[in-house]
Amino acid sequence: MTFTSFISFLLISYLVQTKGRNDSTCPKSFSCGNLTDLSFPFSLSTQPDCGIMFLSGCDTKPFPRIQLFPEGDWYYALGNPFNYTVELGDPKLHAELMQHKCQAFNKYFFLPNSPSISFEIVPMNFVNFFKCNSTSKSTPNITQKKNDHFAGYKMYNGCKGFSIYYKLPGDDDDEDVRAGNLPANCSLIRLPIRSISDDVGLFNMLSPAFLVEYKLSEGCYRCHYGGGQCRTDIANKFHCTYPNNPQAQGHQENNPHAQDAITTRRKFGLTLGAGTGLLTVGLLILLFYFREKIMRYKCLRFSESNAEDNQKVEAFLKNYSSYAPNRYNYTDIKRITGHFRSKLGQGGFGNVYRGSLCNGSQVAVKVLNKLKGSGEDFINEVAGISRTSHVNIVSLVGFCFEGHKRALVYEFMPNGSLEKFIYEERSDSVRRLGWPILYKIALGIARGLEYLHRGCTTRILHFDIKPHNILLDEDFCQKISDFGLAKLCMKQESIVSMLGARGTIGYIAPEIVCRNLGGVSHKSDVYSYGMMVLEMVGGRKNVDVGVDRTSEIYFPHWLYRRIELDEELQLIGIMNEEEKECARKTVMASLWCIQTDPSS
Repeated sequence: MTFTSFISFLLISYLVQTKGRNDSTCPKSFSCGNLTDLSFPFSLSTQPDCGIMFLSGCDTKPFPRIQLFPEGDWYYALGNPFNYTVELGDPKLHAELMQHKCQAFNKYFFLPNSPSISFEIVPMNFVNFFKCNSTSKSTPNITQKKNDHFAGYKMYNGCKGFSIYYKLPGDDDDEDVRAGNLPANCSLIRLPIRSISDDVGLFNMLSPAFLVEYKLSEGCYRCHYGGGQCRTDIANKFHCTYPNNPQAQGHQENNPHAQDAITTRRKFGLTLGAGTGLLTVGLLILLFYFREKIMRYKCLRFSESNAEDNQKVEAFLKNYSSYAPNRYNYTDIKRITGHFRSKLGQGGFGNVYRGSLCNGSQVAVKVLNKLKGSGEDFINEVAGISRTSHVNIVSLVGFCFEGHKRALVYEFMPNGSLEKFIYEERSDSVRRLGWPILYKIALGIARGLEYLHRGCTTRILHFDIKPHNILLDEDFCQKISDFGLAKLCMKQESIVSMLGARGTIGYIAPEIVCRNLGGVSHKSDVYSYGMMVLEMVGGRKNVDVGVDRTSEIYFPHWLYRRIELDEELQLIGIMNEEEKECARKTVMASLWCIQTDPSS
């Protein structure tokens, strides 16, 4: 670190400390259980002045609890909020579904709004159910009217005192029954589902999880970012309060006291920020003084750890010598790549170079920067691919492990990875693949996964199926690559144990993150496959914050809704009825793959 860059870093630190709001009691971000980087309007229940929606039970397994408004119901917070949407779980409904209690059909999902914040339940996985009381006083006319209304509907009569009528997405094209035109003894209820098939039974088909969109009111937004706290009085009217000035309440734009309070807080923040900045400068000078000793200590620890990792990998390669492919030294790698002359790409692992073997065969050489997970990724790559021989699995020609130098030598795939062909924002020099080729690729990847899961002597779970890891040869024959996160297990095993989540965000199966949804197995690859194929058919990322309409941000939900309403899928590049039907089948198969319950 040069003296100039050090001084620049100090100045930047000072500026950061002296700008913006200064909330001495409320953290700018916090974590709670499996939720991270939370901020306003969320807050811990122990800090009610810092937010509107409160979290508690951060140490409770499997999920913390969340209260959307004071005195309201508590729900499970199933995942990190994203794009003003949070996934909730109803604990009472969960217990009723697990015990197959008919009280589950008494649930009415309703979230009241307040002047500070409003809520809307996302309807993407909700289904209409019609609950009809069966009393001995029902007349034949009422019974006939009920039968006419629910012709073509499924019926569940396992509950005493009432029957349930329902349709699932794709059952038929008849118009649904309208709530305003029901028999006198029937009522409409809406419940979330986890499966679009009732083969598992009605209670197992239902889900206690649902998505909620939240939106701050303009008054609360201005209040919070002006230094105040959003409050609602007993008359359900909005007030903006200021802890440092109890007299300054009400709407800040109509209250001169509020403006004075904001000015006071800003001056106080600047003063405190300046002091904090000076303190930071002093601490940084001390750190700079001890920097050399700290770096020397870290280098020593790294060298010891690296030596242990090398010993572990060498021991594995020795025991695995009968299965391992060719082993090259680093001099061979430099010769094969022409001293790393032709670079194909790069990533967090290192760089990939084009090379040529003595027999003229073209190869791709992945030069690794460092070992991850005590060398587990390197072992997985060598052990995983070496056990495979399939047209849809990339071939590992050889490897290099020489001191701190590591490389993997693969067969060369001229067309590179799938991702550069499927998205709309691809390069102008890259053509979009037609539906016949997309279908062929999706089918080939499925065959490759089937081989990994059922065709090998040792079952291989990939755990990182995504477009980047699908390579294409000159004929667009598809091959699964990158087994760095793979896990090998005995063929008869269906459930594996993992200490932490692995994979790429957007493709990770829910059970890998939330273990109470089911065991981690080869079905986790099936989920990733479904998410990837949806991106192939849509020509876009499944989560796209750049779209115009909020309903289209999460592509699978949008597709599911269109199929549910029997609407045109409106996918790009469909040329005829045959491709239209192919697209619909592909989307349906993908939606089957990404169900929350692995057994579905």
